[in-house]
Amino acid sequence: MPKTPATPPTSGAAAPASYEAAMQELEALVASLEGGQLPLDRLIVSYQRGSELLAYCQTKLQQVEQQIKVLDDGLLKPWNPNP
Repeated sequence: MPKTPATPPTSGAAAPASYEAAMQELEALVASLEGGQLPLDRLIVSYQRGSELLAYCQTKLQQVEQQIKVLDDGLLKPWNPNP
C-alpha cells in the first residue's frame, strides 16, 4: 500500500519539493500576510497554505529527529557546535 503524505494539501496546492522550498514559500506567505494588502479571500487561502507548509516542516523535522535518535542508539544527545 503506498504511503500518503502526513499532511495532504487541502487547498489543492502541490506538496513542497523539500524542507527548504517549504520554508522559502512560508516566508513569502508570511511577508504577504504581514503586508496587510491581501483581499479577504486570498488572505484565507494564504493562511491555509501557511498552515499546510508549517505542518509539512514540523513533520520533516520530526522525521530527522527520529533518524538522529536511531543513529545515536535511541538517545537524543544535545547538539554541540564546537566538539
